[in-house]
Amino acid sequence: MSGSINNTDHSASTNTASIDPKAGDTSLIRDDIDAYLARYQEKELLRFVAVGSVDDGKSTLIGRLLHDTGMVYEDQLAAVKQATTMEGTEIDFSLLTDGLTAEREQGITIDVAYRYFSTDRRKFIIADTPGHVQYTRNMVTGASTADVAIILIDARLGVLQQSRRHAYLADLLGIRHLAVCVNKMDLVGYDQSVFGRIRDDFSRFAEPLQFTDVTFFPVSALKGVNVIQNSARTPWHTGPHVLEYLETVPIATDRNLSDFRYPIQYVLRPNLDYRGFAGQIGSGSVARGDQVMVLPSGKTSTVRSIDVYDSFDPESGTLGRATEHDRATTPQSVVIRLDDEIDCSRGDMIVRPDNRPLIGRSFDAHLVWMNERELDPDKTYIIKHTTQRVRVQVDTIHWKKDMDTLEEVETSSLGLNDIARVTLTCHRALYFDSYQRNRDTGSFILIDSLTNATVASGMIIADRETEQDLDEALRELRAGSGLTPKTQVSSKERRERLGQRGATIWLTGLPGSGRWSLAYALERRLFDQGRAATVVDPSGEDLRSMVSAAKACTDAGLVAICAFPSYGKSDRTRLRQRIGDDRFIQVYVNTDIALCQERRPDANFAGFEPPEHPHITVALDQMRIDDAVRSIVAVLERLQ
Repeated sequence: MSGSINNTDHSASTNTASIDPKAGDTSLIRDDIDAYLARYQEKELLRFVAVGSVDDGKSTLIGRLLHDTGMVYEDQLAAVKQATTMEGTEIDFSLLTDGLTAEREQGITIDVAYRYFSTDRRKFIIADTPGHVQYTRNMVTGASTADVAIILIDARLGVLQQSRRHAYLADLLGIRHLAVCVNKMDLVGYDQSVFGRIRDDFSRFAEPLQFTDVTFFPVSALKGVNVIQNSARTPWHTGPHVLEYLETVPIATDRNLSDFRYPIQYVLRPNLDYRGFAGQIGSGSVARGDQVMVLPSGKTSTVRSIDVYDSFDPESGTLGRATEHDRATTPQSVVIRLDDEIDCSRGDMIVRPDNRPLIGRSFDAHLVWMNERELDPDKTYIIKHTTQRVRVQVDTIHWKKDMDTLEEVETSSLGLNDIARVTLTCHRALYFDSYQRNRDTGSFILIDSLTNATVASGMIIADRETEQDLDEALRELRAGSGLTPKTQVSSKERRERLGQRGATIWLTGLPGSGRWSLAYALERRLFDQGRAATVVDPSGEDLRSMVSAAKACTDAGLVAICAFPSYGKSDRTRLRQRIGDDRFIQVYVNTDIALCQERRPDANFAGFEPPEHPHITVALDQMRIDDAVRSIVAVLERLQ
């Protein structure tokens, strides 16, 4: 990990024949707006995210950047001045980004605020993220596309747990450049020793992380010290100011330019003579004449043309004006045409034959849970990966990260803002790379198929050992599914919908004991109480089919009531094991045998083995059916 910064201007060059390279944006806006717009289009875009603990000054720093670079409209500035309540301050710069009423009332950031500005060198998209632990999902959302993370640390407080947490998250999200702004230096007298102590402390923590560079700045966002120009108040700081760093930090090499990945988003057929595949290049580059392979078919062809259209109407299929290019690179959106007619559609991927992504149904990933409803391991979700949407299930939760200590702890589920390592299995193969290698093909989101809500985001952890054979993947795709079908509705969701757990009430007793009369009376009572219950009809069935029917009803969340003869202890043991101990209630209807023989003189009473440990015993020769029903319902309520 290096602390050095390359100060070379990496912004894209402009056409010097029409634009004076010495002319700044301000003069071009005044003298030649077309030239300004042309230059703006050519500028390199840098996305950065501001993170840190609550009240460390993230919004103030961003507001100061916007204000001092002239990117605040006069009416916005007037509104902020009017809303400023901080004593002795004319402008509360944090209000330039904290737009929610709750944020301005509390003086904190809750949602992610995006702001835009540009300088002569670059154009920028800023994500101002909340510092509270409960808004971790918001921070992850804002940082997921960032090239640089700016983390603020209060000079008075030093490196806090939240500072380490956000640095860990930035590293997890694949951000390669970290700028550490030690803020509020004015409150510690611009003491170099304070800055040095914080720098050394944070450097020790960041050493094992995978940042390309970590750069430190002593700043006062409120006073504007070292924000857009170096300050005489910190003569001991010889590095760049924050804006200079943002203008010069090299990000072009952060993109994966070696692995060509082109997920197909749309197939264009405006006429019989044209068939092109539209999408955004996820990584790498492609040129006319390159040999490519289409996954999952494995067919190869040659790139005939690379077209860029100025417009497209997906409803009518109407294309605008096209421009042919010899080469295209990430992250351009283009239309690729091939020499051969290959059957492919949305979700397929064009790659190079000698540089394929990993292919597989099962892989590990870091998962950030982003929904109020907990992860339900019993159900399946939809995974959206590049342009594919596939059914997926969470097989294993290996651990979740304790966000206070950053330790890995065991867990059986995930709640809002939890971060964990999991194993996922998809119903058909995906084409992916490790997130650390390729952020486009290594990332995904999980969607709840019932609510259509995004519940999690993920970063794939993978290597060649997880790859599935291409021929095997193709066989599975032709078969229609790679996994045994699994319910899309979990037992937890059924409980929430029905207000009860599924259960089987198995009535055991001699013929003539009154089991079936008790079963139907119990069904009536449960129905009157608002429960979903049913008596499993025994007509023409054997014990095996009755157990299967009772289990199916129980799995569906119903209370299944069954009085089928089950004389042997071994039979009742098997059915209890099949249904599950925690969902099985055995009722011994212990009516006097003489009365049973009187009622059913033709029945076979031989071989009956009374249960040794039933949940409840009722004798219908000694108690009314209503009393027996009440007793059974009481046992059921304890089970629920």
